[in-house]
Parts: sequence; structure tokens; C-alpha cells
Amino acid sequence: KNTKRILDVLKKYNVKSTFFVVGVNVKNYPSALNQIVENGHEIGNHTYSHSVLKALSSEKIKKEIIDTEDALNEANVLTPKLLRPPCGLYDNKLLEIAKSKDYKIVLWTIDTKDWEHRPADEIVNKVLGSIKSGDIILFHDYISGVNNTPRALEILIPKLQEMGFNIVSVILS
Repeated sequence: KNTKRILDVLKKYNVKSTFFVVGVNVKNYPSALNQIVENGHEIGNHTYSHSVLKALSSEKIKKEIIDTEDALNEANVLTPKLLRPPCGLYDNKLLEIAKSKDYKIVLWTIDTKDWEHRPADEIVNKVLGSIKSGDIILFHDYISGVNNTPRALEILIPKLQEMGFNIVSVILS
């Protein structure tokens, strides 16, 4: 439900974004993935089970990545070339695996901490208080419990546009 709400806000303001998807959610919520793709947003790999990759063997890391690729391919979505490691944690082992699979690791410069169920106005103020050209802002569509991200985006996007920011997906940045 939050993905749809976020997609509605992005569409309202003609904004394209990058969704780093978790493979198990691709399997469990195929209609959400279809909506993301149909709306022209970019897809990135966020592993299959959202496990901290630094704690896994090379084989398990590869499996996390490949299982998400397989879930996306089953949904007729091309294999992405962007990878976001859960929690932003990675090491040389992941760097080597990502390089071998032709992935670019993408992190963020502003963490809204929306996953902590922060109020929308706090999320907005955090972004507006530190935003600069080229920033990558981290938001989540899938959070258990209350998700204030849709409301924060409804406030934030027009403010950023008024400030002259062009909001784009990772590939377009």
C-alpha cells in the first residue's frame, strides 16, 4: 500500500526514482513491482532477504544477488546493474563480486531514517537542512508499521522543485 502511495506522489510531480528491491518482496508483491516498472522507475538489486552481506560467505552473497535477479527475471524485469547492500555495509569481498557481475554499488548521502517511523515533518526538515546538488536521498517504501514516507514526499518534492532541484533516478544523475 505504501509503494502505491509513493508512486502516486512521484507521478503527481513527474519524478522518476530508483527502487532498490528486495527479492523476497518481488516474489510476494509482484503487482507493486509491476507498478514501479510501468511508471518508468529504475530498478536496483537490494539482495533477496536483506541480510547483512559482510556477515556472509562469498557463495551466500552471490546467492542473495542471483536470487533477486531470478525473481526479477521471472517478473519480466531485466537484470539491474545497480546494487545497494543492506544497511550500506560492504567489504572488499562484495566489491569483487559486484565487479565480476558488472554491478555498480550505490549508497546514499542523506539517510532520512524513515525506517525509524519518524514524523513526516522531521524527514522533510532533515532533507531540507542538508540537501545539495548530487545528493542521493534514502527513503523506504516497505516498512513495518507506520510509514510516513509518502506524506514526507508530498511535502518535500514540491519544495525541492521550487528550490530548483531536478529530482532524477540514479542512472540519470
